[in-house]
Amino acid sequence: MKIYVVSGLGADFKVLEKIQFPEHHEVIFIDWLIPHQNEEFSQYVKRMAEKIDDSEPFYLLGYSFGGIIVQEINKMKPAQKIVILGSIKSDKEKSRLIRTGQVTRIPKILPIRFFNDKTTNIYSVVRKFFDPKNPKVLQYFMVRDPYYLKWSIEKISDWKFDENPDVIQILGDKDIVFPIKNSKPDFIIKGGTHLFPIMKFKEVSNILGGVLD
Repeated sequence: MKIYVVSGLGADFKVLEKIQFPEHHEVIFIDWLIPHQNEEFSQYVKRMAEKIDDSEPFYLLGYSFGGIIVQEINKMKPAQKIVILGSIKSDKEKSRLIRTGQVTRIPKILPIRFFNDKTTNIYSVVRKFFDPKNPKVLQYFMVRDPYYLKWSIEKISDWKFDENPDVIQILGDKDIVFPIKNSKPDFIIKGGTHLFPIMKFKEVSNILGGVLD
């Protein structure tokens, strides 16, 4: 069975590189694409899904924003199982901060230059929300195209989705980005911040070994 994996917003696969996936499956990472100018979310998801061969059964796994993407992909190309790490199953699970962005439209208003990685903005925002105690947090976020970052944050803020009860959700109990109080995850990583896939990879590996049989 192939496991198609999408990492977090702006993240490469360093965040997930320590996870031990079941050896009898083939893991295929789907790289982030840079959105076209004013590209609709559904069209972007369709382009992300092009790498998936749905002529045979497969699994989907997504981390953070990647968890949202794989749930959208599943509507186009249904998977045998969908696992999300540090992500949400519906718009009802959004944090207060994300809801504020949706209502105020702040992400859309912010200029693209705000997302330039030559400024201190990206570091301070990522450090604050993803893992305040990890000074190396930015090394995991390698896709730094300003338009991609702005577009992605807008789409997270605007995302509307009805919960799919078949989605398997794994959350850290110290996650600030997607607070556990808003969700009812299938598995909880004790002491896990939003970067739990790299900091708590043994626990994640054990869970996936049982889930992705």
